[in-house]
Amino acid sequence: GEGFTLKWYQQVFTMSAFASAAKLSVLIALGGTAIALALGLPAAYALNRYDFKGKDIIKTVFLSPVLIPCIVLRYVVNQYKLPVIPSLLIGHTLLSIPYIMRVVTSSLANFDFAIEEAACSLGATRQYTFFSIVLPNIKSGIASACIMAIINSFNNVSLSAFLTGPGVNMLPIEIMSYVEYHFDPTIAALATIMMVTTLGVMLLIEKTLGL
Repeated sequence: GEGFTLKWYQQVFTMSAFASAAKLSVLIALGGTAIALALGLPAAYALNRYDFKGKDIIKTVFLSPVLIPCIVLRYVVNQYKLPVIPSLLIGHTLLSIPYIMRVVTSSLANFDFAIEEAACSLGATRQYTFFSIVLPNIKSGIASACIMAIINSFNNVSLSAFLTGPGVNMLPIEIMSYVEYHFDPTIAALATIMMVTTLGVMLLIEKTLGL
């Protein structure tokens, strides 16, 4: 039998298919999370800060993408002839919004809006208070929401499988394809690299943001 060896790790880094799939997965995860944050953060703030007509409907709309079956998204993509990359970005944005909404909403639930009102009474604008008072107080919640969204997006299989196209593979799909035709420790090595990388990123964020 073969003893301890690093050749499987070396093989992971020498396989261009894994490299390109990982790059695409990271870009889609980051892009989808950024768009979801741009949409979900103001929505979560409005839902926590104000009472208005149709509040429950808006909350349902922002949380409902998690309930939309992948087959429905695939039908929409085919119906409007959307390219693969924009389709993946839209799908992963919809996937990330509920995570952003839920975590940010929880953070805002613990925020005392009287502080914001006090700043406004002293002449500060709503825009100033939002960026200078509200956001700094919920930065850990925002960071946590983004981490959850990115990890979930990066590891998602079903959505990526339904929205991918010829010549475009996300990393989870590339892993499944490899396992189907090969039986060696390469995927175990890749999984270890992914876990160590994720742990490293989380420790870095913990040190820099104090989560």
